[in-house]
Amino acid sequence: MIIVQNHIPVNPKYAEEFESRFSNSNENLKKMKGFIKNQVLRPIEADTYVVMTYWESMEDFKAWTESEDFSKAHSRKNPPDMFTGRPVLSVHQVVEH
Repeated sequence: MIIVQNHIPVNPKYAEEFESRFSNSNENLKKMKGFIKNQVLRPIEADTYVVMTYWESMEDFKAWTESEDFSKAHSRKNPPDMFTGRPVLSVHQVVEH
C-alpha cells in the first residue's frame, strides 16, 4: 500500500470552498482501481491542508493521475489568491500497519 500526501497551503478565506471541492469529487476517485480511501486534514494552527490518498500500488496511483477523471478534477479555475504557496507532494510505502 502507498499513501500520497499533498500539502496544500490555502488562504483561510477560501477554506470552506477548498474543502467542498473534495466532497463533490470523490465519486470518480472511488471508482478507480486500487483506490482505498482519502482523507482531507484541516490545519489547526497554520494554513496548510494535507490531502492523503491511499492506494494498493504506485501503478494504481499513477493510473489515476493519467486518467480523464483526474484531469477533470483538477481543471477547475481557482481564484488567484486561493493558495498561499505551492503544494508539496510526497509518496510513502506502508511498511508497518
